[in-house]
Amino acid sequence: MTSAAYAETTAAETLRLRIGTLLFMAITLYYWIPFHSFVDLTTEALLDPNADNSSRLNQMVALLLVSGAFCYGLLHPMRNALLQPRLLLSILFLWLLFACLVSAHPASGMKALILTTLVVVNASAYLLLPRSERHFAKMLGIATLVMLAVAYYGILFRPLLSIHQANEVLEPMHAGLWRGFYRHKNEAAVGMVLASFYGLFVMHAWSRIVGITILALSFFFLIHTGGKTSTAMLPAILLLVWVFEHVRFLRIPIAIGGVALFNLFAVGSAVIRPVGDFVTSLGIDATFTNRADVWRFAFAAIAEHPIVGHGLKAFWQTEEVVFSGGNIETWAARAAHSHNSYLETLLIIGLPGLLLTLLWLVITPLYHISRIPAVSEHSPLTRLFLRVWLYALYTAGLENLFFDGPNLLWFALLFAICGLRLQSSAALTTVPRAGTQRMVVHA
Repeated sequence: MTSAAYAETTAAETLRLRIGTLLFMAITLYYWIPFHSFVDLTTEALLDPNADNSSRLNQMVALLLVSGAFCYGLLHPMRNALLQPRLLLSILFLWLLFACLVSAHPASGMKALILTTLVVVNASAYLLLPRSERHFAKMLGIATLVMLAVAYYGILFRPLLSIHQANEVLEPMHAGLWRGFYRHKNEAAVGMVLASFYGLFVMHAWSRIVGITILALSFFFLIHTGGKTSTAMLPAILLLVWVFEHVRFLRIPIAIGGVALFNLFAVGSAVIRPVGDFVTSLGIDATFTNRADVWRFAFAAIAEHPIVGHGLKAFWQTEEVVFSGGNIETWAARAAHSHNSYLETLLIIGLPGLLLTLLWLVITPLYHISRIPAVSEHSPLTRLFLRVWLYALYTAGLENLFFDGPNLLWFALLFAICGLRLQSSAALTTVPRAGTQRMVVHA
């Protein structure tokens, strides 16, 4: 290679690296920090089910990011990694489209479907943006520190908008609990658990000092959110992933059996009396903070359309549900979602949609995990993807995140699944650089 050609190649690689870095940081912060941050929860406008929290600027930024990520991915040598597995995603999204078109609110459903598509595209291109594992860890660490800085800024300088207050119109019982720039303490708790996972990864892949700082700040914030489920899940997921890594025959029981059992104890306690009694005997709130009312209400709605479902954004907080008189019998008629991603998926796109979703989010990743080579099986990167994946699957039993637009945990789950697929095809290759050769792992 001539010096002129080498300089041209180096310049092109440098430009691509800078663009990839910029896109990575922009996408990460877009999902970390919502456009509508530091929301005043004392205003009565929050009670309006027809309120639209979107903005023109938010929509423009979302379109710019997804366009940049998709174009970058198309020009990347690993462009074939985009939107995989394509056949399964095509069938699932066609079913989502069909469910939206036959629903009572097709316009709302189409908007939600577009937002979901944007998240899937961003997640599929996300891991193509870093140059290496160390570069990925460095950018992820810096972005997480920025998020933590904004969260603590709110606590120190805007406490009325960052800490739940007693005069809030929806849930004044959370007064004193930290929520940072999020709307709810549970959202903040989920964010801090993810930040803890990122901190552990950064410790091993880039900087021990930065990683420990992220872990300490995120855990301290987590315990002040009062999020009992997330706080308990942090050590539980770390233990589960360790077992998952070292005891291969327990992988399917942990990923499928564990999630199924968790949902049985949670949702089952609401509709099966013996299960509810057993959960209560363990000293656990069988209503799971009044979620049981929502689950019973959701099951009644599922019985009406078990195959096609009600459609995306076509049931909860619609006029038919909110003003139907059901809120006289139960507060669940005013709920925003099912507080269970599996139940919510069944509600919005029916049984076929739920089966396709489980095949995409649970079964396919398990297959890719079984094919991860020994050189990558216990790497910090694989461990990060496993932690995020299992945490999302278990959290989905108590919160709604599937097909939930720019939801932080939904995005993290999707890129973790993409990461597990890439890790399954990783191989040692020799990459020439400036007249020398070095061995690196590439997918």
